[in-house]
Amino acid sequence: MTGVNILAIDYEVAENIITNNDLTKILDTSDEWISTRTGIKERRVVSDDVTSVDLGINAAKKVIKRANFNPSEIDLIIAAASAPEDIYPSVACLIQNGIGASNAACFDLKAACSGFIYSLNTASAFIKSGIYKNILIVATDTTTKFSDWEDRSVCVLFGDGAGAAILTADNSGCDDIKGIELLADGSCGDFITLKYKGKSCPLVKSETQEIKSFINMKGKDVYKYVMTLIPPKIEELLEKTNTKIEDIDYFIPHQSNQRMIDALAQRLGIADDKVISNIEHYGNMSAASIPVAIREGIDEGKIKLPAKILLSAFGAGMTAANAIITLK
Repeated sequence: MTGVNILAIDYEVAENIITNNDLTKILDTSDEWISTRTGIKERRVVSDDVTSVDLGINAAKKVIKRANFNPSEIDLIIAAASAPEDIYPSVACLIQNGIGASNAACFDLKAACSGFIYSLNTASAFIKSGIYKNILIVATDTTTKFSDWEDRSVCVLFGDGAGAAILTADNSGCDDIKGIELLADGSCGDFITLKYKGKSCPLVKSETQEIKSFINMKGKDVYKYVMTLIPPKIEELLEKTNTKIEDIDYFIPHQSNQRMIDALAQRLGIADDKVISNIEHYGNMSAASIPVAIREGIDEGKIKLPAKILLSAFGAGMTAANAIITLK
């Protein structure tokens, strides 16, 4: 049976570092107010001329180099990009062009902050079915471009970055993806929104009003959604994969809020030294947060390989996803 090998993971983040103290120049806030509520001390923010495609291309080039892989061998590119600067062409197609992967099919997958795990599941299914052999996943967003910098409850949360992974077919019987479960609840769609509207034909009567394309979030509802849904679903995934929580070497949740990360770990009974968090320095980088945390954790020695890792994410939609993977 064909398995999936996670060949390499890498990332790219925006160059500009914006601290909480920097934000006090434009917001009625303080470092204490932000850090005590979110765990964030600074975030990475792109300049006007840098896009999610730029970050994605750089992350893709890094992971290709790390894996010593030929771009021409990539069969498919999946871009987990929920807030691209342009609706089309797709982010995946532009990344394909930027890295010279001319033989790859391309599409974008929009599952907000759950996008990396959704993409892992999609890529795994393609590989195990025999349709594709080598797949590049790139999770990239410049979410700060859609933040209202007058709304301190939201804009302080986000940062810009991209994470990339190469998955290949493994015919030896090994499978680095032990289990994945995807979840969604459209009835909670108004918890996190980023609205965009076009303009109607002048020959058609329309009362469409222009709206501002900023992220809006109902924080308390999001917290309740996560804490109610995620822990029991993780327990179900552990049971399905015949895995005990003690077997998990590291827990890497979506980097949304340190309070939420701590609460999830406590609810699941995971020791603090097994929890990987870098939200203090990057903020919420949407779907890129998990692959960035993985690569940085390995590079800094916080993650010792080989390791069995529990991933968990949630995002607008509402979507959620949990996964158990092995990295060698």
